[in-house]
Amino acid sequence: MAVYTDVAAEDLARFLAGYDVGELLSYKGIAEGVENSNFLVHTSTGNFILTLYERRVAERDLPFFLGLMEHLASRGITCPQPVKTKTGKTLGKLAGRPAAMVTFLDGLWIRRPSAAHCAALGEALARLHLAGGDFAMRRDNALSVAGWRALYDGCRERAHKVERNIDTLVSAELDVLERDWPRGLPQGVIHADLFPDNVFFLGDRLSGLIDFYFACTDTLAYDVAICLNAWCFENDHSYNVTKGRALLASYTKTRPFSTEEWEKLPLLARGASVRFLLTRLVDWLDVPPGAMVRPKDPREYARKLRFHQKIKSPRDYGVTGP
Repeated sequence: MAVYTDVAAEDLARFLAGYDVGELLSYKGIAEGVENSNFLVHTSTGNFILTLYERRVAERDLPFFLGLMEHLASRGITCPQPVKTKTGKTLGKLAGRPAAMVTFLDGLWIRRPSAAHCAALGEALARLHLAGGDFAMRRDNALSVAGWRALYDGCRERAHKVERNIDTLVSAELDVLERDWPRGLPQGVIHADLFPDNVFFLGDRLSGLIDFYFACTDTLAYDVAICLNAWCFENDHSYNVTKGRALLASYTKTRPFSTEEWEKLPLLARGASVRFLLTRLVDWLDVPPGAMVRPKDPREYARKLRFHQKIKSPRDYGVTGP
């Protein structure tokens, strides 16, 4: 989450008049994240999250995201629900941007996840994958292997400003990934961005999943690899094998991996590292002036990529496989 587009109180009040949510009492921008403009809106009937869609989110994809949240909730996954207008619509316009309101979820995200948090996340991710199995809509992943080269080409000439030789690292890795990327693994709906700040806890209990605006149809085990990167490394960038074992064991207890999924996990983890290295690199170099956003350091994912490049077997992640 972030704020790129400011919203005047008068404009927001007029926007809210189209909903049955009461009167606007207060609102504030949410600085965390990097993609859309987000606001916590407090009305006389409660709290809501307002999102103005920016940057990488195409308006044509919004029915997929909003429909997916409704579908997952109907299958028992706790996630925000789109708030419909008085005329039954889930999308509107505000400050020149497509905009939607969703329900507010109670909970806090965990800054330093424990192994127990990783286990809870693994189960929740597996349940999400199973719940999305009969979702009728499809959305291709524009930020998968076929899209990485274009991202790299757009920032290659300036990459050295972030870290010396990072361009060489990425260029060589893209050659490998484009040649060897796994085909034919089980596919379905993936979240594709399930970082700790998108998972809420109440105490030690996982209370909900948020921010489905990268969700798409892709390889399920790739989603697990994204989470392995996001949840199982320490602040010094070292891999925590206990956390990795907890996440993978919990996920595969709910949705077992095939032998091929286990075998391809290291390559999928390398791809997940490249994906976030590249989008962070682009964001780091191209923060719009005046935007209320904290770009994330791409060098973190360069270090994770180097770690995964040394992995010889899924056992190195702390599991024995099938």
